[in-house]
Amino acid sequence: MNAIATPLPSTLQPRLRSRFLTKFIKNKGAVVGAVVLLLFVLAATLAPWLAPHDPLKANFLAVRKAPSALYWLGTDELGRDLFSRLLWGARSSLLAGGMSVAIAMAIGVPLGLMAGYFGGKLDALVSRIMDALLSCPFLVLAIALGAFLGPSLTNAMIAIGLSAMPIFARLTRGQVLSIKHEDYLEGARAIGLPDRWIILRYVLPNVLSPLVVQATLTIASAILAEASLSFLGLGQQPPSPSWGSMLNTAKNFMEQAPWMSIAPGMAIYITVLCFNLVGDGLRDALDPKD
Repeated sequence: MNAIATPLPSTLQPRLRSRFLTKFIKNKGAVVGAVVLLLFVLAATLAPWLAPHDPLKANFLAVRKAPSALYWLGTDELGRDLFSRLLWGARSSLLAGGMSVAIAMAIGVPLGLMAGYFGGKLDALVSRIMDALLSCPFLVLAIALGAFLGPSLTNAMIAIGLSAMPIFARLTRGQVLSIKHEDYLEGARAIGLPDRWIILRYVLPNVLSPLVVQATLTIASAILAEASLSFLGLGQQPPSPSWGSMLNTAKNFMEQAPWMSIAPGMAIYITVLCFNLVGDGLRDALDPKD
């Protein structure tokens, strides 16, 4: 029984990592998505040095200027450089996507682990709560929670995280139920290992693969949700830039200055597309049946 509950041999782990990387690299769409996302993250990180202008400083001599050598993406209604605001806005949007999913996983994964492993009344209670939350569309629930918590980027991240949490709870519970009675878990119980140790050492590592894929796909949804909340005035507050708040401003000048909506709109589109491409690549690379 001891042998059943032992981890993978150290010699096998590098082979599995090599197999994963080989399968991921063969997916050209996923590789392109990962490279583009890396560029976005670097641009957001280096925004203070890459931005050619102050993203908050108004210039009333350059109001709604079209793209030019001085203003690469044009200016907004206050004469602020859109390229600089796009770089700084990437910080807010990417941070919101990542932190929202982190909040969702920090709450949803433990609930799913406990519900799936222990079962009984705890499973019934957690499942009914998740069913109730999932009965409301993700974006509608995020907007409702955002309005309840108040307009700010932090509250928007909390609202999006709580709205996405049931997805991770249900996914984790389902994965735990599928491996709950495997031989290696029965062996761990037979030698007297405590439930906490079994969950952390044997159950959690075996349900991580689908969680990683789901997290990547959910970040894309979270970025869209943050943009929606900011568009409605419930996310990042002016004058601090975010892609959603930039679109909110641009909607009033669609005819006079269409470039104001093109830059943030394309940034959201490309980022969400790349996260979905990476998520598909991870799903294929982590599929043990392939």
